[in-house]
Amino acid sequence: MIRRLAAPVVGILVFLGVWELVVRLNDVRPFVLRAPSRIVAYLWEHAADYAAAAWVTAQHAFFGSVIALLVALVVGSMMAASRFAEHATQPVLTLLQVTPFVAYIGSVVLWLGSGTRPALFIVALVCMPAFTFATVDGMRSADPATRELLASVDASRWEVLWRLRLPSALPSLFTAARYNVGLALIAAYLVEGGNFANEGLGAIGKRAAALNEGDALWAAVFAMALLGTFSLIALSLVQRVVLRWHVSQRPPRPNWD
Repeated sequence: MIRRLAAPVVGILVFLGVWELVVRLNDVRPFVLRAPSRIVAYLWEHAADYAAAAWVTAQHAFFGSVIALLVALVVGSMMAASRFAEHATQPVLTLLQVTPFVAYIGSVVLWLGSGTRPALFIVALVCMPAFTFATVDGMRSADPATRELLASVDASRWEVLWRLRLPSALPSLFTAARYNVGLALIAAYLVEGGNFANEGLGAIGKRAAALNEGDALWAAVFAMALLGTFSLIALSLVQRVVLRWHVSQRPPRPNWD
C-alpha cells in the first residue's frame, strides 16, 4: 500500500525536478517557460485568488458534466433499445465529438450571454457524446441470462432498465467520466477566458496571457493540473463505493503457482 501511494508522488517529483533543471541549466527565458519553484511560490502568494477561481471552474466542469450525463442516459437508453435510433443519432454525436468547440465559443457566448450559462452549455455539449456511447455499450452488455430471467417474470421495461441495464452501464460510464474530467475542465477554462466574465481560472489565464504575465499564467496551469488531479482522485473514490459489487473492484487473487 505504501509503495502504491508513494509511486505517483515520486513520479511527479522527478518530473518537476527535471523541469526545474532544464529551465535553470539552459537559462530558458522567463516568458518562454517558468521554473516550477517560481510557479509554486507565486501560486502560494496568491493562493486565495486561485482557490476561489478554481472553485468556480470546478463548478462549471462538474455541473456541466452532470447535465451531459443526464442527457446521455436518456439518449443512450433510446439508442440501446432501437437500432434505428442508434443509426440516426450516432452521426450527430460523432459530429459533436470531432468538431473543435473552440471555434464556436464566441457564438455561444453571444447567444447565452456571459457568465455561467455558456460554460455549462459547452461543457455539457462536449462531454455528452462519450457518456452516450458508454451508455449504449454498457446497456448492450447486460447479461443475457439475467435478461431472460426478468422476461420470465414479466418485468416491465422500467424494471429492466433500472435493475439490469443501468447497473450494467455503470463501469462504462465511469470509464467515460475519467476521459471527460480533463475535457470538462479544458472546456470550462476556455469558455471562462472568452465569456466576458471575470470568473474562474480561464479568466485569470486569459488576462495573464494578454498582459504577458508568465507567473500568473503558469500558476493558472498548475492550478488546473491540481484541480484535475483531485477530481480524478474523487472520481476513483466514488467509483470504488458505487461499484463495490463489480469484479473490477475486487482485489486480485494471489497467484500461488
